[in-house]
Amino acid sequence: MKLSIVIPAYNEEESITETIQQIEEAFAKVNIDHEIFVVNDNSKDNTLTVLESLSQQYPALKYETNLGPNGFGFAVRYGLERFTGDCVAVMMADLSDSPYDLIRYYTTMIEGNYDCVFGSRFVKGGKVIDYPFVKKIINRIANFIIRMVMGIKYNDTTNAFKLYKKEVIDGVKPILSPHFNLTIELPLKAIIRGYTYTVVPNSWTNRKYGVSKLKIKEMGSRYFFILMYCFVEKYFSRGDFKRKK
Repeated sequence: MKLSIVIPAYNEEESITETIQQIEEAFAKVNIDHEIFVVNDNSKDNTLTVLESLSQQYPALKYETNLGPNGFGFAVRYGLERFTGDCVAVMMADLSDSPYDLIRYYTTMIEGNYDCVFGSRFVKGGKVIDYPFVKKIINRIANFIIRMVMGIKYNDTTNAFKLYKKEVIDGVKPILSPHFNLTIELPLKAIIRGYTYTVVPNSWTNRKYGVSKLKIKEMGSRYFFILMYCFVEKYFSRGDFKRKK
């Protein structure tokens, strides 16, 4: 089963080289057919030039530029329309996600025949390194609200780093989120539409270079919109969007 890795990148010239190198170093130790699809989200720095150079070194790497509209959600959606694998993971370009965790996701999906594998940084075996305190508090509150509203046990929905089979991505369309609220739209739709999933621990490390693109003050209402959208689908759609078995 071919694995695709979609990585949205906006002004990540300092991080993207190490990110690709770490992925390829990890995957050199296992036999997993894979592609790395970086979506250059119309970067204003030298991200595109760096990707051009890296693609000559790593055959698994492909990249395209999303000329617009731009934003995290749009960039991920761009990649999800164009990946070629049988399953796809969304990873960050800032070195925060571990490729060894991704290998664990993949083997777990194969062994358990799950439709989705979700990571959690807040279960036994998970960890966060240099997580900003205020951001962590907001994260835990947001995930608690999501759990209560949606009636689920999963405690790290806002974590973008997840693995989905291609049929899941097709099954959760249309994807609405243009911003970081995409991180909750994909898993919540997958859950309420009846796709199987499991949760494994994963790690998260704060970025070494640059600044985070997530603006918490701007995202609250957008997360709330998607949460309410999924709430309405779960409790009022009468199963019209459920996966057909």
